[in-house]
Amino acid sequence: MTDRKIAGDGLQGAGDRPTLKTIAFMTGLGVTTVSRALKDAPEIGPETRRRVQLVARQIGYRPNRAGVRLRTGKTSVISLVLNVEDRVMSFVSDIVYGISEHLADTSYHLIVTPYSRSNDPLDPVRYVVETGSADGIIISRTEPDDPRVHYMLERGFPFATHGRTEVAVDHPFHDFDNFAFARDAVRRLAALGRGRLALLAPPRALTYFRHMSDGFAEGLIETGAREVPLRGVTIDHSIEQVRAHARALMERPSRPDGFVCGGGASAFALVAGLEDAGLKLGRDVDIVSKQSSQLLHLFRSELLAVDEDFRLAGRELARAVLGAIAGEDPRTLQTLSAPGEAK
Repeated sequence: MTDRKIAGDGLQGAGDRPTLKTIAFMTGLGVTTVSRALKDAPEIGPETRRRVQLVARQIGYRPNRAGVRLRTGKTSVISLVLNVEDRVMSFVSDIVYGISEHLADTSYHLIVTPYSRSNDPLDPVRYVVETGSADGIIISRTEPDDPRVHYMLERGFPFATHGRTEVAVDHPFHDFDNFAFARDAVRRLAALGRGRLALLAPPRALTYFRHMSDGFAEGLIETGAREVPLRGVTIDHSIEQVRAHARALMERPSRPDGFVCGGGASAFALVAGLEDAGLKLGRDVDIVSKQSSQLLHLFRSELLAVDEDFRLAGRELARAVLGAIAGEDPRTLQTLSAPGEAK
């Protein structure tokens, strides 16, 4: 007998892909039993399921997705639609990690479908839906009346959004409470004696701009602080653009003495701008900023950072989109994470 596969014996040679027959041969079970054990079928005993799944992991078994799709009409794929120009620090790696972590114990795997801001953000969603290249979609950078959400709702395609919308139909989402973040940031700055505050916000088209700006306004009303407008720049602008706007603002007589910043990378730029203007963080001005990594304190210990956990967001989005695929009530697939204390 050679090391090549012989019909019916379940063996494989070098370079051959492990199959259900391979696992059946190694465990002494039937192919049907192996298949059901890999799907966690309740009629298969727990010890048998563990043994089959252990062997499958050890030999690197992966389902033949083409075959699965032919049999079931499913791809076992989740598509994460991402803007390739998104520069939010650690956002991409952490959210991908979180989604992948949740999918690890399922039959699903993740693909990233990129797009550029110069393109219509509906294009990649339309492509996935029309080609049937995934069973569910996760999108970010949501807008209040997001056309991508309308498109997927109209076609009954399972999805989840990172961020909320104001669409009348319930849909799965995970979001960070940007209203509470901005309100609490104003409270923290007011407690430090700061009374002239500026907000560096996301672009106006995004839903969380409304949440953050409303929370900022609520904080101003509560504390009696007043706003010093920071116009012409958002957290989507380049670091150099934010830096230049911050310097110009801080060189005015009526400059702010506190900032609420919606993104970690932009906080670096704010600090650089105020230092360009000859001011010192923690003495002349304070900044409360969101961060998705632990880098802000390494940059300037005086920065007041509030963590936004993108790995948690990834796990919640994966759970939500799988629930949508399974037909669960979308109202049970909506989560909101609260900001921690500024530190």
